[in-house]
Amino acid sequence: MAVSMRDLDPAFQGAGQKAGLEIWRIENFHPALVPKSSHGKFFTGDSYVILKTTALKSGALRHDIHYWLGKDTTQDEAGTAAIKTVELDAALGGHAVQYREVQGHETEKFLSYFKPCIIPQEGGVTSGFQHAEAEEHQTRLFVCKGKHVVHVKEVPFTRSSLNHDDIFILDTKSKIFQFNGSNSSIQERAKALEVVQYIKDTYHDGKCDVAAIEDGKLMADAETGEFWGLFGGFAPLPRKTANDDDKAADISSTKLFRIEKGQPEPVDMDSLTRELLDTNKCYILDCGVEVFVWMGRNTSLDERKTASGAAEELLRGAGRPKSHIIRVIEGFETVMFRSNFEAWPQRADVPISEDGRSKVAALLKRQGVNVKGLLKAAPVKEEPQPYIDVTGNLQVWRVSGEEKIILPASDQFKFYSGDCYVFQYSYPGEDKEEYLVGTWFGKKSMEAERASAISLAAKMLELLKFLPAQAHIYEGNEPIQFFSILQNFIVFKGGLSAGYKNYITENELPDETYKEDGIALFRVQGSGPDNMQAIQVESVATSLNSSYCYILHNDSSVYTWSGNMTTTEDLELVERQLDLIKPNVQVKPQKEGSESEQFWDLLGGKAEHPSQKIGREAENDPHLFCCAFSKGNLKVTEIYSFNQDDLMTEDIFILDCHSEIFVWVGQEVDSKNKTNALTIGEKFVEQDHLLEKLSREAPVYVVAEGSEPPFFTRFFQWNSAKSTMLGNSFQRKLAIVKNGGTPVVKKPKRRTPVPYGGRSSVPDKSQRSRSVSFSPERVRVRGRSPAFNALAANFDNPNSRNLSTPPPVVRKLYPKSGSPDSSKLTSKSSAIAALSSSFERPPPARQFIMPRSIKASPEAPKLTPESNLKEDTMSNRIESLTIQEDVKEGAAEDEEGLPIYPYERLKIGSTDPVNEIDVTKRETYLSSAEFKEKFGTAKDAFYKLPKWKQNKLKLAVRLF
Repeated sequence: MAVSMRDLDPAFQGAGQKAGLEIWRIENFHPALVPKSSHGKFFTGDSYVILKTTALKSGALRHDIHYWLGKDTTQDEAGTAAIKTVELDAALGGHAVQYREVQGHETEKFLSYFKPCIIPQEGGVTSGFQHAEAEEHQTRLFVCKGKHVVHVKEVPFTRSSLNHDDIFILDTKSKIFQFNGSNSSIQERAKALEVVQYIKDTYHDGKCDVAAIEDGKLMADAETGEFWGLFGGFAPLPRKTANDDDKAADISSTKLFRIEKGQPEPVDMDSLTRELLDTNKCYILDCGVEVFVWMGRNTSLDERKTASGAAEELLRGAGRPKSHIIRVIEGFETVMFRSNFEAWPQRADVPISEDGRSKVAALLKRQGVNVKGLLKAAPVKEEPQPYIDVTGNLQVWRVSGEEKIILPASDQFKFYSGDCYVFQYSYPGEDKEEYLVGTWFGKKSMEAERASAISLAAKMLELLKFLPAQAHIYEGNEPIQFFSILQNFIVFKGGLSAGYKNYITENELPDETYKEDGIALFRVQGSGPDNMQAIQVESVATSLNSSYCYILHNDSSVYTWSGNMTTTEDLELVERQLDLIKPNVQVKPQKEGSESEQFWDLLGGKAEHPSQKIGREAENDPHLFCCAFSKGNLKVTEIYSFNQDDLMTEDIFILDCHSEIFVWVGQEVDSKNKTNALTIGEKFVEQDHLLEKLSREAPVYVVAEGSEPPFFTRFFQWNSAKSTMLGNSFQRKLAIVKNGGTPVVKKPKRRTPVPYGGRSSVPDKSQRSRSVSFSPERVRVRGRSPAFNALAANFDNPNSRNLSTPPPVVRKLYPKSGSPDSSKLTSKSSAIAALSSSFERPPPARQFIMPRSIKASPEAPKLTPESNLKEDTMSNRIESLTIQEDVKEGAAEDEEGLPIYPYERLKIGSTDPVNEIDVTKRETYLSSAEFKEKFGTAKDAFYKLPKWKQNKLKLAVRLF
């Protein structure tokens, strides 16, 4: 589309450059900018143009343009608003979706910008009306409709306006009454209360009483009597009669029109397909309630204006129901538009350029306008964060048939592609212990064992009263939370479960299960030592990739291979993984392009290999949907501009981030639908409502209200007090409105951990650490994975340690004589000995929570029933050996008593290295002055940073 300066109204210059809302009112047939202080105030005699700019994760700016027509606006003003909307779209590069909004029939998307509602005022600027003066308060009656956004309309203050189906708000000088029709839903009543709060704040300065009146409940209630007294006394209400506002569109079928010489001409068709749309034409798709104007990329600005006018004329036809006009540009069609077509092709087949936007930007720049926002911004590159406390307790089970077998701590990170696993992770929340229960399905795992894993996880959830978050994870699509909890993750080929071993079909044989003395190739990946993965791939040259490092071994040799595009951080991860995969063999490093013949021989010969990193599903801008699930059918409604208040306790919601799907379940949802939550998530993925090619193996979480994990709440401005309130949505909102906007919360009591040796106190959050859980094999140290526990044990035996990695320091810790710690240690040992006898039977539900204050030795023997350990043996082990850990989230005082060494001796590659230090915490041996010189900050400030950021800074100064 050709763009020239004559097409652009000066009022639109520089519009849409940053995220937010911009509004223009039509005055004398020209747009005039409305100040932000007046956003949300609309007059019935005016027409407006509204631009919503959204900054996407991709770095692009998305524009939605609406033109709003008051019920008393003139036809000329309405036509001007429609034309100016097309011009504004041209100024923004021709990518925006445009919506026609008529007072009383606004789209939910539009109303979401002005939550909780808009209440248009009588009057107008150019229509001859006078703006209403707000001198004396007038009693007004409003009707409210809507479960997710509220349509508010003023109705005559008479008894005949009331009915049993809707919510009504009566605004008097001293009190606001909400009348709840007996047929209205709890969700509608709750949303209407948000309007009550708005009226209270806007027209009463937050100072007036609020009363809720229930239709049909004729109790001797003073407020009920007061309400009916305003209507002249109680009398039965009439049945609601249908009016124009309630009539549904009477359209028997979808119709397509092509615009020829300004007039719509019907298109003959057997079925509605994308091929019917010509890029050189404009079309009208009449779907009844929605009327779409489709504008080809090669159409002119005048042609687009003509098509919009034709759509306006169509809606003026006799007997026509109220409809929305939505205008879309080729290549930027909405999901609602595309869903009307059969097999809409992928967008890649539509040539889309930035020429229009670039030309507009160039023209505006010559006039001295800042055009930075008109061009596509660079995507924000963020290192993915787990948003979960990684100092908790982890248990992992492998599914074998219909049973689960617990894995020892040293194997908790070792998964097989032919198996399924169940895991339970507990971690400290704000005021109680939080849980995550999940399943992991290997790519070659059996369907029967997948079903068994889901069933076993469900039983665990039942024991915990369905409070934990639930995760449903597939190999190759693991979320960052999963990697961060395990910290190290190795996937072997084959399987150890009974189902995998018995699996043989005519068409496929299972992969051979990994053997330490066989040939195996591992791709190493991850973002740091707290997030490492080694994935076994086919032992052939084509499995290599220049963007990764690899470990290749047979029974006697180990090779490492680094691609040309790898970094020193990648090499560091390889070194760490070697100690877990093949720790006792000398390594032969290989660099891409200079490999030895023996290396290629192990891979069966040299071959071409790729160089690009393996793509993973990126997180998209989140979308929230309310769900209705009945008889296996799932219907969803999108909630626009969502916030926490949109999560109604009676409903199930889905938060779609593309790379992850969250199913939020309210406390008041019936038990049957609660148990179907995972099915609802899988059904949503299958339906792919946004037509975004959702992976069938995308991670699905089920989140219970009141126990929302931080990796879910990060998408909201979260107030945990609201999610722990009691009662239904209406009761909660009413308590907030009557309490001046503050949630009235009855917090559940903190679950008290099972006492250890008589100690039942809960350590401060900053002092929590990973410790012994009820798993007989469970030994965890804060900040380190089971891999590091096993690694530390290996370092005691110099013959089993990989020579390329220096050992961490493992020191004896003796409590001071006579100190409280000395007696505590004795009580700890006796408590653990007493517990060891109970490991033969599963713990009761209340005992899933364990204190995290015990420091456990990585060399402590496995507490299995078969071990039959004596009390003094366990006591001696725990008393004599433990890994020194930062009990307070890395606080500097935890390192008191450590010797100080100069930086030159501590850095990696030093010519005079210090041997007796913990190499994972080199920076702690620096003096305060040298620490500040190297890191630019004090120790205590440094340890308040996230772990990943600490590691990044340490890498920069060669201390990691």
